[in-house]
Amino acid sequence: MDTYDVVIIGSGLGGLLCGYILSKEGMRVCVLEKNRQIGGSLQTFVRDKCIFDTGIHYIGGLAEGQNLYRYFSYFGLMDKLKLKRMDMNRFDVVGFDGDEQEYEFAQEYPNFIERLCRRFPREREAITEYARKIHQITTRFPLYHLEPESGTLMEEESLRIGTRDYLAALTSNVKLQNVLAGSNMLYAGEGDKTPLYVHALINNTYIESSWKCVDGGSQIARLLARSIRAQGGKILRYKEAVKLRADHGQLCAVETADGDYIAGKYFISNIHPERTLELLNGCKYIRKAYRTRISSLENTISIFSLHLVFKPGTFPYLNYNYYHHKYPDVWRLPHYDKQDWPIGYALFVPASSKSDEYAEGMNVMAYMRYEEVEKWAHTQNIVSKEADRGEDYEAFKTYYAERMLDELEKKFPGIRQCIKSYYTSTPLSYRDYIGTVDGNMYGIKKDYKAPFKSFIKTRTRVPNLLFTGQNLHMHGVLGVTVGAVITCSELLGHLYLIDKIRRAS
Repeated sequence: MDTYDVVIIGSGLGGLLCGYILSKEGMRVCVLEKNRQIGGSLQTFVRDKCIFDTGIHYIGGLAEGQNLYRYFSYFGLMDKLKLKRMDMNRFDVVGFDGDEQEYEFAQEYPNFIERLCRRFPREREAITEYARKIHQITTRFPLYHLEPESGTLMEEESLRIGTRDYLAALTSNVKLQNVLAGSNMLYAGEGDKTPLYVHALINNTYIESSWKCVDGGSQIARLLARSIRAQGGKILRYKEAVKLRADHGQLCAVETADGDYIAGKYFISNIHPERTLELLNGCKYIRKAYRTRISSLENTISIFSLHLVFKPGTFPYLNYNYYHHKYPDVWRLPHYDKQDWPIGYALFVPASSKSDEYAEGMNVMAYMRYEEVEKWAHTQNIVSKEADRGEDYEAFKTYYAERMLDELEKKFPGIRQCIKSYYTSTPLSYRDYIGTVDGNMYGIKKDYKAPFKSFIKTRTRVPNLLFTGQNLHMHGVLGVTVGAVITCSELLGHLYLIDKIRRAS
């Protein structure tokens, strides 16, 4: 049985980035993936020859010299990715029922301020202060700007400020408050929980620059996988981890569902911490109190997605995203009533190499609680193990798809006539294909009233087991990238790795 230097469980972005870093440093790396397709939220799928993203609908910070550009340069991605820059004057648009105005988020801060001031001419001071504050908060997170960690993050007061509270204190204009938080589906925002730093770190990167991956985000996974293999690493598909084996106080191997054993010196888990602890059942190093704490953490909400395939040449390509709210209060979204669903949605049009004029398809997402599909939770549906969930499940999906189409017709009259076919994804789809607990969107929920509770350390009490991925520090492409660097720093040294990345960029 071969023994690898590092065995990584899960081939999502965090796992692939760790695999790249460590194999680049000469370590023998093996990445395990339970599904056929690698990449986690980077996965794409094709319906009627139209490519759809599962999670990476747009990326920020990829202009030359910006944070993700520098990270991706180190990973050998920037000269290979097929990218399209979004509309400079409106990369995100926020709209409301009963309001004919559209509220545009523009790229680059001076432009961002000017465009919003056109809609709120008396609020220039508040909008300018908002932009200053959002950018200032990013300086409190050194790795966001590829600076060495100072070790004082947990003492920062910015962890204890709520987004909704900050916006209410910023301006008395309630409409402006809701516009500034109008894209909160990006982080599953909740008014009584979401910290300002989450809002700031995510929104800043898109304001600096916004991009779509042409023909899907899975190209990132493919490029990273190719590099890992070229550097001597292995990526094994259809290898579902079912148990972590220990010997003499340390982990020694991963047992997989097909009865294989993958031995290693170090192990990195890119799956949910709760799932990881299930693989460690009986391990004496994991105390009951720690298990209880991890299992008690709330996960973010899941979604229902509608994937539209358009008839050729019928629907114009939109080089922006659209966030719509039925009610003026944008924080109401997670607390929808079933009879009133959807009370808001996010709309993304994939960038295609085939046409810049017309859209091939569209992704539309609305929040959906896992409890609504729990009656089918015993079924699993992945490429290698498909199960028929029954006619009632198909009827459930059709019902919600039609309700969403009704809402889309209000914003885009005649859109039904443009549709060739449509497909749906529910929280069960995300649970099975992305591997998240409850099909949640962004991992563990952050709460500004208890900021330390949801922070999970990279190192575990098992000496040779590390965590990585969206559940640790931040979700999203940049957040997971920074998290992978933190994880690998535990094995390579923090200053050493940061210096390597900075030199490459």
